[in-house]
Amino acid sequence: MPIAETILVINAGSSSIKLSLYEIEDGGGLHLDSKAEVDGIPGRAHLVARDAQGAVIADHEYGADDVPDVAAAMERAAGWVRDRLGGTMPVAVGHRVVHGGPGYTSPVAVDDAVLAALEGLVPLAPLHQPQNLAPIRAIRERFPGIQNVACFDTAFHRTHGEVADRYALPEPLYREGVRRYGLHGLSYEFIARTLPRVAPEIAGGAVVVAHLGSGASMCAMRGGRSIDSTMGFSALDGLPMGTRCGQLDPGVLLYLLRKGNGVEALERLLYHDSGLLGLSGFSNDVRDLLASADPGARLALDYFVYRAGREIASLAGALGGIDALVFTAGIGENSPEMRARICARLEWLGIRLDTDANRHGGPRISNPQSPVSAWVIPTDEERMIAEHTLQISRSRKEEA
Repeated sequence: MPIAETILVINAGSSSIKLSLYEIEDGGGLHLDSKAEVDGIPGRAHLVARDAQGAVIADHEYGADDVPDVAAAMERAAGWVRDRLGGTMPVAVGHRVVHGGPGYTSPVAVDDAVLAALEGLVPLAPLHQPQNLAPIRAIRERFPGIQNVACFDTAFHRTHGEVADRYALPEPLYREGVRRYGLHGLSYEFIARTLPRVAPEIAGGAVVVAHLGSGASMCAMRGGRSIDSTMGFSALDGLPMGTRCGQLDPGVLLYLLRKGNGVEALERLLYHDSGLLGLSGFSNDVRDLLASADPGARLALDYFVYRAGREIASLAGALGGIDALVFTAGIGENSPEMRARICARLEWLGIRLDTDANRHGGPRISNPQSPVSAWVIPTDEERMIAEHTLQISRSRKEEA
């Protein structure tokens, strides 16, 4: 039976494509219908789809010849969407786009001029931007009547003041776009919107949100607005991540360049061979590292916790003190041990953990007497994209 009008959300990466279908309710709200992911690209790609309750509704494996690249995976994913919708089409499609540069401070309907501008930002995010734009291009070519909406991971951070935004580099580079953008903005925007409902006592205050996953960053918020972020010009800065290095002295790059390493080799090192994987020598997955007695695993986790404590302290300084710390994303939401280890480093800041609450996942995981409260709040970037997409689609319909 066909679903009513829907919004499709696409989050395309270099080795996977995630899709979410949201049904537009009679009252104008959004209801999650299903989610799907195609991973293992290239190679033996695997599509798994689940309904809103998490039950598997589709499970397909493909040979290497069937899905040789992301474009082919997009075709398979589109086939699942058509089947799920009974042949109808979504009202609009929302896309996660990593980089909006200095100009895009909010989601935008994509036309030729916008697409050209976003393609011009590829040098700012060479590993992410092309993958994000490929589905937009494909949908516009095959289904020109469907509205595409670009939602940016950088947009939430465009409220930064100039001091937080700049590097100590000459003015021409700043005008060219070399500045601190910050990422994971869709996640932080969702948390900012959720705080008044889940934790109203901290929603208007000074809060550090820790988005800890395979990609990891932190955001300093005041009154739900981004003041500063650990990520800067690219997705490499700040915290160590699954395979990304985090903060690094640029002198290291000069050293490696002088040793004869090319740009591609450095890109591989910084994005794919570093972080928890580089430190441990065998895994970028915190679950594997926690279960291992290997000295490399211990080093990787100790380093992650140490750097997390340093970054939270730095952001607290940027805010002039904090009222609360919020954990979110894969590690932040699902690892009581990592939360406890990070909070233990922050007792000096006034965080007192409630062990039982932390073990059960909160939402509040600090004890009532803690001067600075700590929370676990699940993020939902896809819903944020769906809400933006629906809003823009309605606005354009009203204008027409």
